[in-house]
Amino acid sequence: MESEAFEDMQKGGGSLRAVKDLTAGAAGGIAQVLIGQPFDIVKVRLQTTTQYASALDCATKILKNEGPTAFYKGTLTPLIGIGACVSVQFGAFHEARRRLEALNKKKYADPTLSYTQYYLAGGFAGITNSFLSGPIEHIRIRLQTQPHGANKLYQGPIDCIRKLCNQGGVLKGLYRGQNVTYLREIQAYGTWFLAFEYLMNADAKRNGIRREEISSLKVATYGGLAGEVLWLSSYPFDVVKSKMQCDGFGASQQFKSMTDCFKKTYAAEGLAGFWKGIGPTLLRAMPVSAGTFAVVELTMRALG
Repeated sequence: MESEAFEDMQKGGGSLRAVKDLTAGAAGGIAQVLIGQPFDIVKVRLQTTTQYASALDCATKILKNEGPTAFYKGTLTPLIGIGACVSVQFGAFHEARRRLEALNKKKYADPTLSYTQYYLAGGFAGITNSFLSGPIEHIRIRLQTQPHGANKLYQGPIDCIRKLCNQGGVLKGLYRGQNVTYLREIQAYGTWFLAFEYLMNADAKRNGIRREEISSLKVATYGGLAGEVLWLSSYPFDVVKSKMQCDGFGASQQFKSMTDCFKKTYAAEGLAGFWKGIGPTLLRAMPVSAGTFAVVELTMRALG
């Protein structure tokens, strides 16, 4: 996602730029899933149950009771889906950035984006992505939290989709928790891209170099730090989303809405309830986000 990639977007046709954006994003998304999935299942279990004393206790019990392959439960859906999501994120961010640069050039003769505009471009990427990420993460969470062994509820992603639609329809079943997903995605990706752009621009200015001269190691480091900012700024929304997406249907449903889930979580667990699982999430964020930005940057360079 380096400036080299951005400068390339100013050259050639829009279709070619879009293909490069989407291809690089897809590569970054696959790396994101493979690196982060074991951390993610621990995060979801801690968010949605009270049977574990800590992240280490959760990981130990998963390994003991379900085996090492359990850390990759539900991986097929995010491997395909998150690749698409990250592809959309980068494609939408770059498109929003280009539109804002054109607006700035027309109004001020300087295309440089303000940091507020970087946040807006990232927020646009997030809300665009949310139409994919909502159901994809819902399926992953259902598969990650279902009983182990003979009592499991779903035979796989397709069976999960079918049963969710049968129980609640597309909007209330498959797209459950979508309102809080919108809020999380806007805040998460607004701050993600903003933090990365700030760190990259600061490095280039500090060292008197062009952005494309910043090493891949630094790109990965700044990407990792941006990942920490992403989760610290949006985690309470993610907790509510996870609770809603593993909730029951009909008489067993605990939360009527996003607002109801916020109220009940606060009443039962206090403010701490909105930060359960933050430890493994932050541990996961650094390598996952670093890997995503590094792979995207290398892919963009390879594509020319």
